[in-house]
Amino acid sequence: MFGRGKRHARQLRGAQELIEQLALLLDNRVSIRLWDGSILPLGQNSDANLFLSVSGPGVIGSLLRCPTPDNLVRHYAQGHIDFHGADVHTFMGALTARDSRKRRGRIKKSLVIRSLWPFLFEPASSSVVEHEYQGDSTGRDRQQVENLDFVKFHYDVSNEFYELFLDKEMVYTCGYFTDWSNSLDQAQYDKMEMTCRKLRLKPGERFLDIGFGWGGLLCHAARKYGVRAHGITLSESQLVYTREKIRRLGLEDQVTVEVCDYANLKGEFDKVASICMYEHVGIDNLPKFFSDVNSMMPKHGKFLLQGITRPGKTSMKKFRHMSTERRLLAKHIFPGAELDHLGHMIQSMESSGFEIADVEGWRNHYIQTCKVWCQRLQNHREQAIEHVGEEKYRMWLLYLAGCSYAFMKGGARLYQVLSEKHVKRERSGMPSTRGDLYEPDFDLSSRHQDVA
Repeated sequence: MFGRGKRHARQLRGAQELIEQLALLLDNRVSIRLWDGSILPLGQNSDANLFLSVSGPGVIGSLLRCPTPDNLVRHYAQGHIDFHGADVHTFMGALTARDSRKRRGRIKKSLVIRSLWPFLFEPASSSVVEHEYQGDSTGRDRQQVENLDFVKFHYDVSNEFYELFLDKEMVYTCGYFTDWSNSLDQAQYDKMEMTCRKLRLKPGERFLDIGFGWGGLLCHAARKYGVRAHGITLSESQLVYTREKIRRLGLEDQVTVEVCDYANLKGEFDKVASICMYEHVGIDNLPKFFSDVNSMMPKHGKFLLQGITRPGKTSMKKFRHMSTERRLLAKHIFPGAELDHLGHMIQSMESSGFEIADVEGWRNHYIQTCKVWCQRLQNHREQAIEHVGEEKYRMWLLYLAGCSYAFMKGGARLYQVLSEKHVKRERSGMPSTRGDLYEPDFDLSSRHQDVA
């Protein structure tokens, strides 16, 4: 007992000494609370009420022996590391050290070794988590039937859980903020409205939504634009929810939905939307995806694709290298997902018979959307834990905050790409201006006539 007490005393001294040196290097706003309750600043102007807690020396011992992002996330999911004094999104912003690269100071390796040595043989705190995909989460060698497992892992968590942080229409894609002070409900309404306007939907047209989520866009298009809408999904829980919504709104004669993979869908549709389902297709499957969509459309049919991308690199080999962070996201949140870059997205569409009409970047909008989602989820902490357990709640919280900062830094981007099924030796069916997108009373019919 006496020996263990001396070891714990050495561990506290080592942690305190290391944090003092980090504070000189980082000069951060946050503090660290150790397992004995002591709070140590990470900078000259640190806030003692804004702190990161470490539950015990076993956490440091575990991270010392396995210093990986995955191990760090697992300890956070278990509650061994936690944020206090602000919501996770705000805390992550405060945690980011500003201008740290400009500081020339370095911590001596001898000090690091001396400080961490007492933790080397400390029994590790458990970092086992239940919420991780058990198969090949990269999806690189997927069979088409595996898409169902990927989707179920993320989307069939609980409809009640998603209701806690999404808008009233349950739209789980980027909002469109015509004013940055707008509510989430308004931003998602404006997104659905802008999507319908870009597609130039008209009464009686056949509209397809590939990956319809919880039915927001389908019902909006049917109610406001009078289309006959059909949606496909691989999520059983989304299907049940959307069918009830269709019944509640009295849209049974206009809107139909089914569980179906895009590869198995038959039919013809005048207008098609795929809103942030693109990430689930996989780069190797894009030729088939775009070919299938094109085959279901008449000439001049319009296709709006909204997708998250990453900045391009000098080669696809370099671009497709799986970073540690993306492997982590695939393993715990989005198995099978793969982000494309805008250039390849457009190339793939054009080579499948689509003519690009418009490209709009919405990166700033997703920064705001993910921030609001994260804060709304944290405001409903107790209900979220009741629905999915604390581990999943904490992982989703970190994922939403992380996404917002990924878009902020530019490592993730978002585009809406409007295209049309190309017809050789014919004019495009697009109007001559974008006036109809922003002016409610714009007379679109007068702009569709061919120029002599």
